[in-house]
This record gives sequence, C-alpha cells and structure tokens, in this order.
Amino acid sequence: MELTFLGTGAGTPTKFRNVTSSVLNLQKECGVSWMFDCGEGTQHQLLRTPLRLSRITKLFVTHLHGDHIFGIPGLLSTRSNHGGELPFTVFGPKGIADFIQTSLRLSESRMKYPVKIQEIGEGLIFEDAEFTVEAARVDHRIECFGFRIREKDRPGALDAAALKADGVPAGPHFAALKRGETVTLPDGRQIDGARYVGPNLPGRIVAIIGDTRPHPASVRLAEGADVLVHEATFTRDRSGMAAEYGHSTARQAAEIARQAGVRCLVMTHVSARYQGAEDALLQEARELFPASDYADDFMTLAVERKRGFSMN
Repeated sequence: MELTFLGTGAGTPTKFRNVTSSVLNLQKECGVSWMFDCGEGTQHQLLRTPLRLSRITKLFVTHLHGDHIFGIPGLLSTRSNHGGELPFTVFGPKGIADFIQTSLRLSESRMKYPVKIQEIGEGLIFEDAEFTVEAARVDHRIECFGFRIREKDRPGALDAAALKADGVPAGPHFAALKRGETVTLPDGRQIDGARYVGPNLPGRIVAIIGDTRPHPASVRLAEGADVLVHEATFTRDRSGMAAEYGHSTARQAAEIARQAGVRCLVMTHVSARYQGAEDALLQEARELFPASDYADDFMTLAVERKRGFSMN
C-alpha cells in the first residue's frame, strides 16, 4: 500500500505545487489504485510517476471546489483513449454527477468503459472483501467530506513448525487449517486449526481529510490511523484567515493527529506563500505532534503492514 501525492498546493497551481490530488496504490493488495480528488493538471502529474491511469478504478472527491475537480473530465477522457477498460466509479458530494455528465456531454467525450457516479452522504460508502471506505462531513465553506480507508484484518500466520512437531503432515488441508477450521486426517485424527493460527493481522488505516476547519469528524475518521493526510494551508499567525476561508493551520492539523492517536501526520494543501519556507509549518506541527511532515508533489509514502511508514 503506497500513497503518492500528485498535487499538494492550495487554490491554484504553481510552478512547484499542483492542486490537490493523491493516489492510493493498492496493486499488491487488489491490483488497482484509487484516486482522491483530481485538480486541474492531474493527468499531467500522473505522467511523471510509475502509476498507470488504466489501473485507477475509483475517484473519491472531497468537495466541488475547482482545485479539487477541474481535472476530472480530462482524466476520464484520457483513460478511455489509453485503452482503459476496467469500470470506473466516482464517489463525491451532491452535484458531482451534474458536473461530470455536463462536461462529458458538451465536449462530446465518449467513454469506452463503464463510468458510475455515486453521490454520497455520511457513513459507509464502499466495501469489498479487502477494504471499507467511510465518509463524514467536515467543516468547509461548501459541503466537504473526509474519508477513512480501512483494510480488513487478515488471518494470522499458520504455525507450520508446530503442526510438524505434532505429526501433522503438510498438504492441501493446510489452507483449511489456516482459516481456523477443523480437519480430519487420513489416520482419523481431528486437528483444530484455531490452535495453530496466530492472532489476526490488523488492517492498515489511512484517513484523507478534505479542506476543513478543525472538526470532531476529522478526529473520528482518523482514530488510530496509520497515516492521516490533513490540510495545513496556513501557519497559526494566519488562523483568522484560515477560519474565514474554511481551512486549518499546521498546529490545528497536528492537534487533530494528536487527539486521534495516529501514527503519522502528512500535511498538504500548502499555501503558495510558504514556498521554500515549509519548515515554518513543520516546526509548528512538530511542537505538538512530532510525527508530522508535509507532502511535496510526487512524494510517495509506503504504509507498511507492520504499521509503520516510509517516505521517498
């Protein structure tokens, strides 16, 4: 599981930071990737990464401000032109369907793959055998959502050495034993798999919070997360401006991370006024929550199964 930041700036693109978008790479887990927000120029950013547009199958939209959605029509059209065939689902606030359908209709774009648009509310918005995605409203100037992506727990490791010591031969019944089932061996012995399986491996959790003032929903979404991605548009000396425009400061993002007990905080949606001076954000956040960093465009964060993380 890896999280790649395609755009980490606020409001408008600059030479150094594009507008908001990130991709959760789940190739090792389920063979696809999911995108979160799609600001203008996102498809160009993708070209500078190893990520494959044709393998991105879901887009989760936090809100309808242009710096989070203006890249969607072009991305969908290019995906079709590049031979993307897998179905694509967009999850977003009320109005996202009208925006996408109108853009595609007026531009006479034709998709060669199924596109489903699901306008969301709060609660569980997606679930499959591997993951769940929960949405909750946060506090921006328009309706805006944060997302909690949770990998389901996996069965613990099968203790093959203990089975061998107890005289249980290897074979196809190991799969049933790993599931904790009881199997009957050819010699008539019944073996309880639950005795030989370790504790469940906890699933990883990533919280991605849309533009917002500090809000209790952000804490709930991020509770116990391995990674919290939270906007930090300003430093605390501009807290009045942050509140007026529906944003957070670096210290406020760190406070959310601290309250939620996350493993690490990654700040994004950085105002252009901090270009070259991001250490001001970093220092402010780390005073309260030491495991803080800010994202740059094209930074990739690996969320390890051991509940750690690494960045490059």
